[in-house]
Amino acid sequence: MGRLHVMRKLTGVVATAAAAALVFAGPASSAPTVGEDIDWNAAALQLRDIARESGNADALAAMNRLVEAPKQFAPQDFARQDAALPAQPFQIPAFSDTGRMDPASGQLYGSGIALGVDGFRFGFFGGPGTISPNQGGAKLEVIWLNLLSGRSGTEVLNEHLDVPVDTTIRTRALNPGGGPIVAAVYGSLWHRWSVPVSDQYPDGFKYVKSTIFWPSMGSVLG
Repeated sequence: MGRLHVMRKLTGVVATAAAAALVFAGPASSAPTVGEDIDWNAAALQLRDIARESGNADALAAMNRLVEAPKQFAPQDFARQDAALPAQPFQIPAFSDTGRMDPASGQLYGSGIALGVDGFRFGFFGGPGTISPNQGGAKLEVIWLNLLSGRSGTEVLNEHLDVPVDTTIRTRALNPGGGPIVAAVYGSLWHRWSVPVSDQYPDGFKYVKSTIFWPSMGSVLG
């Protein structure tokens, strides 16, 4: 009964959010612009400075990879295909050691995302199979900077419902302030998919841990 209630509640959220999609899909004409107007190299340097000042070694290592081995990517259409809720997908996708386990996509992995249904949250979606409910031994984080106010921070992405319609893993609800925000998602994440029950897979799932070597970076509106 509890699982059915959660399913109905989340499905209701999806339906409500869909009605508001046009409101959340992009900035109003008078709002600051995002995406194409962002100097990604400068933003990556700023995020690296924040990581260094905060003493977050994982964030600093991730941002060093972005700064020292830049990839040139246009905004990726794939990032807009699979998110279940109205959202602002990050413009630059993540690459991981597993990718999506699809030979055609190589190590292309997934995308950071900003959600605004029940408060502003950063999230992530993508990878093989679905997101595992048990994230023990993995840690996915986001580092962010509000370009208007200078506010910044890091957050762990650890909120996920083990139901088919929940395709993201998210931070707690945040108040980063209004205006353009740049952020990068880095770290590791457990995925799983159904397989026949066996001695090797007693719960009927195969698990894989993906580690991001190229963080997903984006510009969104708070």
